[in-house]
Amino acid sequence: MGANYRARCPFHSEKKPSFFVSPARQIWHCFGACSEGGDIFKFVMKIEGVEFGDALKILAQKAGVELKKERPELKTARRRLYEICELACRFFEKQLQESSAGREAKEYLLNRGITKETIREWRLGYAPDNWQALCDFLVGRGYLREEVRKAGLALKSEKTANFYDRFRGRIIFPIFDLHSRVIGFGGRIFKKSKTESEEEPAKYINTPTTLLYDKGKVLYGLNRAGVEIRKRDFCILVEGYIDAIMVSQAGFKNVVATSGTALTNFQLKVLKRYSDNLLTAFDMDIAGDSATKRGIELAQSLGFNIKIITMPQEKDPADIIFQDSKQWERLVQTPKSIHDFYFDTTLSRFDKNTLEGKKEISKNNSGRR
Repeated sequence: MGANYRARCPFHSEKKPSFFVSPARQIWHCFGACSEGGDIFKFVMKIEGVEFGDALKILAQKAGVELKKERPELKTARRRLYEICELACRFFEKQLQESSAGREAKEYLLNRGITKETIREWRLGYAPDNWQALCDFLVGRGYLREEVRKAGLALKSEKTANFYDRFRGRIIFPIFDLHSRVIGFGGRIFKKSKTESEEEPAKYINTPTTLLYDKGKVLYGLNRAGVEIRKRDFCILVEGYIDAIMVSQAGFKNVVATSGTALTNFQLKVLKRYSDNLLTAFDMDIAGDSATKRGIELAQSLGFNIKIITMPQEKDPADIIFQDSKQWERLVQTPKSIHDFYFDTTLSRFDKNTLEGKKEISKNNSGRR
């Protein structure tokens, strides 16, 4: 619009474009409801939900400017791990689309209700059921097997000292940082053991702690959900990768997943940058799970307003959306308060008409307001 640019503001919901950018003055401002404004650093801080130092790093990377503060050798190691993770993600994506076993994994995802477009958007992949397929691929690209191990993608045998792939025969869910860089992976089995005598492997395995990835500091999907959380002013918190993907696909893009871990202080402080309002949708008995209760109590202590999306027994968000997305919408619109949820679930577990039942009800709800 003339010498300026105009758009709908990304920081609040609106239909008319009230957001202006002035290239000449190097500033932006919203003349609508939120009245936000500032320079390029302020914009990145708000859109990414980061502090000034992180905004500076993001912009320096985009501009090709080298920041001197970080030790050169550490920066080199970290950069190579980013490269390894990105190449691994592309490898897994290609395997899902082009290999025969990968197509079987893709069919599993489609049968779960995940669309082809969603598979592409979330960059889902498949790890071949081969001991060294990924290692050999990355070594062929110039990386050391020890570097692949440090990226969390390989293991080293104690007996033979040989390296082998961590993820084999699994559907792969890439994990991203706030800047949408691949930093880790989750792998899910989708087929049962060939024989009954075989020990059933863990349903999910994840990248261990690395220079890039710490499960206590990452929320799956936050790189995609940040702007929507801010605009809707609430975050839907689910437990797993497929739950987050299906909830997002159903139109609730303000969703993140804890990936099976209890909420941490670090994760909650990151979410606090976007909204004070949380709706939890865990597929577990929150009233009876101590780790989950601790996470909720921690969120309350940090000033979050928390409500519970109550779901039918033994169903998770992905199941509900697959069967009836309208039911999921109704559940999101009618969450319970923490107080009501704890009492309802406790009363359903114990008999309030017996002395023992009354003691258990009192014990499970003591100190709750």
